Amino acid sequence: MQCDTVWKGARLATMTGEGLGIVEHGLIAAIGGVILYAGPEADAPAFSADRIVACEGRWITPGLIDCHTHLIHGGDRAAEFEMRLEGASYEDIARAGGGILSTMRATRAASEDDLVATALPRLDALIAEGATTVEVKSGYGLDGETEVRMLRAARRLGDERPVSITATFLGAHALPPEFAGDADRYIAMLCDEVLPQAAALGLADAVDAFCEGIGFTPAQTERMFAAAARHGMPVKLHADQLSNLHGGALAARHGALSADHLEHLDEAGIAAMAASGTVATLLPGAYYFVRETKLPPVDALRAAGVPIALATDCNPGTSPLTSLLLVANMGATLFRLTVAECLAGVTRNAALALGLADRGTLEAGKRCDLAIWDIERPAELVYRMGFNPLHARIWSGQ
Repeated sequence: MQCDTVWKGARLATMTGEGLGIVEHGLIAAIGGVILYAGPEADAPAFSADRIVACEGRWITPGLIDCHTHLIHGGDRAAEFEMRLEGASYEDIARAGGGILSTMRATRAASEDDLVATALPRLDALIAEGATTVEVKSGYGLDGETEVRMLRAARRLGDERPVSITATFLGAHALPPEFAGDADRYIAMLCDEVLPQAAALGLADAVDAFCEGIGFTPAQTERMFAAAARHGMPVKLHADQLSNLHGGALAARHGALSADHLEHLDEAGIAAMAASGTVATLLPGAYYFVRETKLPPVDALRAAGVPIALATDCNPGTSPLTSLLLVANMGATLFRLTVAECLAGVTRNAALALGLADRGTLEAGKRCDLAIWDIERPAELVYRMGFNPLHARIWSGQ
C-alpha cells in the first residue's frame, strides 16, 4: 500500500477507547496529511513509503489542541497582577476600569500587523510543546472595527505558522464604555452589525459570550446565541466562573460545543451538559492565577460522563499561560484529574470542544497531527513542570 510516511518502532497513545489506548511496538502510516493506519506494527499492511522514520521507542500522541485562548490582544496587565497581590479582587479591578477594558484600550490602538506580531511568540510557545490546533477568540476590541481586526489577525496566524487556527467571535466579553448602562443596546449592535459582518467575511468559526455578573446576563447571552444560529454558527460559553447563573444549562440548551470555567456549575447544569454532549472545558491556569478556592465539580462531571477538556485560557489578565503541558499538570494537581483524563483533555476532548471530529486521536481517517516525545511513559507529560520533552511535531503529515 502506497503512503507518504511511515513512523515505525514507536509506542502509541492513540487516545481511543478507554484510557490512553496504548499500543506497544506501534506504527503510523499517512498519505496526504491523513492517517492510513495507526496500530501494532505486526498487524500493519505492507506499506511502500516515500519516507520511513525510525522512532526508536519514542512515544507518539495526537498533536495537542488548545481549545480556549485569548491569544490576540494589545498590551499586558502586569500592573494589575501587582494589584491583585496587594489584595484587589478580579471584580475590584474590573470595576476600577482595569481588567478587560484596559486590554480593550491597548487592542484598539494596535494595528492588525501589531496584533499578529505580538501574538506570534505566544503561539510559538504552544507550537514548541506539540500544539497543532489552537483556538483564538476576539473580545478585546468591543467595537465592530476592532473585533473584525482581531479575527483577521487570528486567521493570519494560521498563514504565518504551520498550525490549525479556529477563530471565535467573543464580542460579548465586556461592556465597552461607550455603551455604559445600556448592555442591551450593545448586544443588539453585536447581533445586528458585527456578527453578520464577521460571518459574511468568513472570519469566525463559532460564537462565545461571557455570561457573568460582571459580563452579560443569561437573557443577553441567549440573544447572542440566537444570532449565531441565524448564521449557522456553533456556540461556546464562558459559564459559571464567578457565580452560578446556570450558564452550563444555558449552553446545553443551545447545543453548545463547550461550556468553559465552570467552578460554580450545579447538578442541573451537569445533567443538561451530559444530555447535550456539551464539553466541560476546565481552565486551571485561571483558577491558579486568580487564587480561586472553589473547585469545578470534577467528580460529578466524571460521574455524569461529561467529556472534560483542558486549555490554557491564555489571556493577559487572568491566565498569561502558554504551556499545555503545564495545564495538564495543573489539571492533575489542582483538579485531581488522572493522567488519562489530562491527556484526553488536551487531545480528544479538546477536539470535541471545537467541533473538530477529524483530529484528537490516532486512527485511520484522522488528520496526521502528531507529537513525538522523548519519554519513557505518558505520565511524564503530566508529571513534569517546566520541562519540554517534545522530539518532533507533525502537522498535516509534515
